[in-house]
Amino acid sequence: MAGGSEAPGRAGLRYFCTAGRGLEPFLLREVRARLGATEVEYLSGKVFFTTNSELCKLKKLKSGERLFLLLKKHAPICLSRNKGKVFHEIQKLVIEDPGHWLDIISIWKHLHENKVKQGNLCKGHPESLKRKSEEINIVTKKQKTEQIKTIFDVEEQKTNMVLETNNNMDLLTESKTFLKETPESRLDKSVESNNRSFRVSCRCSGAIAKVFTSQEVGKVLGITLMKQFGWKADLRNPDLELFVHLNDIYSVVGIPVFRLPLATREYIQTAGLRSTIAWAMASLAEISVGAFVLDPMCGLGTILLEAAKEWPNVQYLGADINDSQLEGAHENIKASGLMDKIELLKASVVALPLPSESVDVVISDIPFGKKFKITKDIKLLPNILQEMERVLRVGGTVVLLMSQDLHKHMDGCISNCVESDTSLNITSDGENGAAVVKDLNPKEKNGSLRNIPSSVKGVEIEHLHNNITCFGSLAAVESYKVSLGKTDAFIYKYRKVPGAGMQ
Repeated sequence: MAGGSEAPGRAGLRYFCTAGRGLEPFLLREVRARLGATEVEYLSGKVFFTTNSELCKLKKLKSGERLFLLLKKHAPICLSRNKGKVFHEIQKLVIEDPGHWLDIISIWKHLHENKVKQGNLCKGHPESLKRKSEEINIVTKKQKTEQIKTIFDVEEQKTNMVLETNNNMDLLTESKTFLKETPESRLDKSVESNNRSFRVSCRCSGAIAKVFTSQEVGKVLGITLMKQFGWKADLRNPDLELFVHLNDIYSVVGIPVFRLPLATREYIQTAGLRSTIAWAMASLAEISVGAFVLDPMCGLGTILLEAAKEWPNVQYLGADINDSQLEGAHENIKASGLMDKIELLKASVVALPLPSESVDVVISDIPFGKKFKITKDIKLLPNILQEMERVLRVGGTVVLLMSQDLHKHMDGCISNCVESDTSLNITSDGENGAAVVKDLNPKEKNGSLRNIPSSVKGVEIEHLHNNITCFGSLAAVESYKVSLGKTDAFIYKYRKVPGAGMQ
């Protein structure tokens, strides 16, 4: 990863996809299974991979947030007391290999041209490469915040250019002496010059964020791109958007492949639980054709919608005691065209009108209090688990989303049980928090295990091998710590095993 850029090879194009904290292992497995991706690696918040897949298949990724064509992956920016030198290091992301930039941008343009020629097979994408102003309103709040923080404003850009001309020693002009004309910078600009507009979305974290703001870094990169290629800045309606993330581990530059995040589902009318979390839960549940899947606290039905879209030949039932939640779920199911797949039922989670051992899979978000605050209702948790255990057949799976406090509340109800298989192993280096994840189902030609280097700060995977805990006959298999924005939660997977009575 140190230094240089990564160009696409014969095996495919190089991409990276952002993921919510804790969802990287799900995305890693998904790009292998869905795209046949190779050279897969992940760092906290991102998964890098190579694939030949068309845009239509790339759009189907369910556990990722935003997908980017990788333009450059570089070592972290070296910090020094001389801001001019630091800004020169930032400028080198562009001026070190301008030909590579133009090559990747041409590939990005070719991808979208092919999409249009093939009749816009990837439904939900705009025909034009430009963003339409009327579509900006549906961009998520997170995107808006990122844009406000990172895009260098056109008027500020003009002001800075004037300051540079007058040799004022501000942050931008301090780096002027380090930006020298090179043979590479005198590339023929006849194709890429005044016809291309752009904007820079920049995010800084770690040590560099303590020295420079995202706006300052964005301005430097923006002016460098203007000088290098003759491009024009456009805040609202650019031809090209560049995403830059600088931290202590790497410097990454990418081009968004799609206008909207992958996590924005066109088939969900009213959002409940984040779609990526819901899909990840469903992916753990081992749903098979003809199965009977239950969400006994379905809320707006997000988990059922994600599962039914991915595994359609299944019977789904959502139950909830709240009329308004059921009404919202009904509207979502109707809008998604899944009325024939998902049924709704008003019922209490502690008194389900279902026969014992009649359900193959139970998936549910346990919503105790706003943002998982503990309330008096937590006392119902053992009753809820007992009812889930009752309706679940032996060998069936339960996947639950709950807070750490909720899980701790179960300590008085659990006991040691049998060992269980898991799909990933993780070993960590106590000194620096680094880890090596071994994918036990890699698609490598030689059939050997492939180590995937990973910095997993903020990524917590707990695989329960030797000390499996049980609630009655529900044996814990694995758990994942995931982020819900301001709050962390845990996905727990259980399997009903024979011969373990209620404790």
